[in-house]
Amino acid sequence: MNFLKRYGFYFLLLGVLSDFLTPYVLGIFYPGLNQMTMVMSVFGDVESPVRGAFLVWSVVSGVFFVLALPAIYGTFAKTSRTLAILLASAIGLYGVGDCIFTGLFSIDTEQATWTFSTWVHNIGSGLGYTGFLLFPLFLILLYQKQGRKTHRKTYLVLFIVSLISAGVYGLARIPAVNDLPILDQIGFCQRISFFFNYLPIVIFAIDQIKLGNKGR
Repeated sequence: MNFLKRYGFYFLLLGVLSDFLTPYVLGIFYPGLNQMTMVMSVFGDVESPVRGAFLVWSVVSGVFFVLALPAIYGTFAKTSRTLAILLASAIGLYGVGDCIFTGLFSIDTEQATWTFSTWVHNIGSGLGYTGFLLFPLFLILLYQKQGRKTHRKTYLVLFIVSLISAGVYGLARIPAVNDLPILDQIGFCQRISFFFNYLPIVIFAIDQIKLGNKGR
């Protein structure tokens, strides 16, 4: 456990890097893929030429996020155990629901009805993405308790930008409006949204690594 607390934020960065690079690396080996119009879940479709690599990669990314949980919790346990649990759970939901479940339960876009695997995949992704979005909110509350105004303001801005980008991605999924400019590029909207979701996590992880190195 001490090992995970000491190196957990490195695992957190590895999880972000691994998950973020997935579509761009695998896209090289996916003939006809359009990153602008296709969502990332197509990599795990049963007809995908990179399905096997995507499923394994997703699980590995999820494991990295899970390995970071003791360090995340331990950072704020003395400030507020409840909020520390919520903060760690936000990352845990994403790591398990949107990464590991994606790797274990793939989808088939050719089927008209949802299979058990599709249900688990979509529910897990929904819960995971919710955790993804809420991560900076819990940081805002924790830093407010600590009286660290600069950090609170930083993550407040990041949280707002993250919500806006997530809202644009949500609109891109609505048939009634997704033929509008930008919204008709759902793959682009998804990737931009994920970038701004990753950003608070990356900044947090780097800050904690710097603090840890100073303390040694």
